[in-house]
Amino acid sequence: MRIKLKYDLSSQNTFRMKVSCECFVEYENVKELEGLNFDKLPRPILHIGEGSNLLFTKDFPGTVLHSNIEFIKYVDVGFDEVPVMVGAGVNFDNFVEETCRHGLWGAENLSMIPGEVGAAVVQNIGAYGVEVKDIVSGVVCFDLKEKKRVKFTAQECHYGYRSSMFKEEANKGRYVVTSVLFRLSRVPAPKTGYKGIMEALGGNEPSNPMEVREAVMKLRRAKLPDPLEVGSAGSFFKNPVVSSEQFASISPDGSAPHYVLEDGRVKIPAAWMIESCGLKGEREGGAQVYEKQPLVIVNASGNASAEDILSLERKIIDTVKSRFGVELHPEVEHI
Repeated sequence: MRIKLKYDLSSQNTFRMKVSCECFVEYENVKELEGLNFDKLPRPILHIGEGSNLLFTKDFPGTVLHSNIEFIKYVDVGFDEVPVMVGAGVNFDNFVEETCRHGLWGAENLSMIPGEVGAAVVQNIGAYGVEVKDIVSGVVCFDLKEKKRVKFTAQECHYGYRSSMFKEEANKGRYVVTSVLFRLSRVPAPKTGYKGIMEALGGNEPSNPMEVREAVMKLRRAKLPDPLEVGSAGSFFKNPVVSSEQFASISPDGSAPHYVLEDGRVKIPAAWMIESCGLKGEREGGAQVYEKQPLVIVNASGNASAEDILSLERKIIDTVKSRFGVELHPEVEHI
């Protein structure tokens, strides 16, 4: 276990905000987590993964926890469905890559999403027509309130669009994910309906999940910033969901990109709305709307302040609402 006071969090968040926390605790296993004297730790307590979906707006006055629980265990008894138990501290894309190498279907569309497994199931990450909830069977946690281990089925996690029961106000900060049980499959089940995937595949049906992974990676590299080169937190805004009537007022001829949900409501790409407002490349101080993908805000100067990013966020929200009557909501969590 590693415990540091007045710890610099610059390397613990992908936006590269120059902030610190009062106390930083990194644990190697569940026993170390359970053995912590939480009553003596500075409050509040925040658990993070790779900090890839966070915007630290100031120094954190409490304790930041980080998991180094890293294992991948296959529970393979020869059936088509293969359960895989994964430690919360495993890099999510490393997990995806390994399952693809083993020829297991289910996670391939989620390739190259930054972060760790624990944070992925809290956020319900998603991309190219797949959400992590689609492959989650159960989540094992440590309950900070009751000081005991608990388990939740996927249904009990109350998954929604970029949400879960772990993000509900009553549960926020209560549960620390320690491991996740995924269910993957040997049976080919490619999801190639998302625009661009079949084109990246050269028009050919994929014969294995690694081919889909490589197609997804090709698409992401073409439009998303390399986190090693420029700071960002990936997609900054959620895609808004509107009524069919509101969509008709936004796009009378129906030509705007959209996706009709099962309940009849319509999801519109926030990136299209931002670009339509002429905000691609817009800057506020050191923060910028990424020129290749307007859904992303980047720390373009490397020294952007939280105020720069918040100011740009507000400008985007106000401009989109003024033009379309739709209020965008950030996907990135503000701390």
